[in-house]
Amino acid sequence: MDRANAATSLNALVRRVREHADGRGGRYLLGIVGPPGAGKSTFSVRLRNALNAAGPIAEIAPMDGYHLTNAALRATGSLARKGEPDTFDTAAFVGNLRRLRDTPPGEPVPWPIFDRAVDEPTPAGIVFDRQTIVLTEGNYLLLDDVGDREWSAVRKLLDECWYLDAPRRQLEERLLRRHIRGGRTPAAARVKVRDSDLRNADLIEATKARADLVLRQRGARYEVRA
Repeated sequence: MDRANAATSLNALVRRVREHADGRGGRYLLGIVGPPGAGKSTFSVRLRNALNAAGPIAEIAPMDGYHLTNAALRATGSLARKGEPDTFDTAAFVGNLRRLRDTPPGEPVPWPIFDRAVDEPTPAGIVFDRQTIVLTEGNYLLLDDVGDREWSAVRKLLDECWYLDAPRRQLEERLLRRHIRGGRTPAAARVKVRDSDLRNADLIEATKARADLVLRQRGARYEVRA
């Protein structure tokens, strides 16, 4: 079957991860990348839960935990651009990915999460312990360096990276709903989507060819698009 027209189930993706992770002796790191609004978080949760059906072997390490604080962004006049590549603590993200790779399972590794209710990162929101599969999801896992942000170091720490794609119109609709739920007015949400989110989506789409697998959800299955 032509790979561009192939479809696969979540169970098949779980088997792929297990096959790649088995016998490593340490942790297997899988990146889930894609534009904002593509459904990376939802997909990562589904994949983690399916991997953990027979026991807790997988956990999610979200990139969003490395947002710079609002105070730090406000101090540099960058708050309105929150979510762009230079508004993350890339060095800390890379450092903790490396720590996850290098630390034997059984030794705790704390990981921050992003709390959308307060729009701020929360330190040590997750603690990895015996999990041997790490699903790290975020926008910029395949990006080249941006200024002093060494994003290119991320891909070198991942065993595999999958790109989750979605139609542009669907991205716009999801992002508008997200920002309105977060407290923005519809007009402000549209500006944020147009001037920041979709611009980021174009930047991220340019990295798609670097992914090991490109997926787009079709109901309960995933279409392999590259």
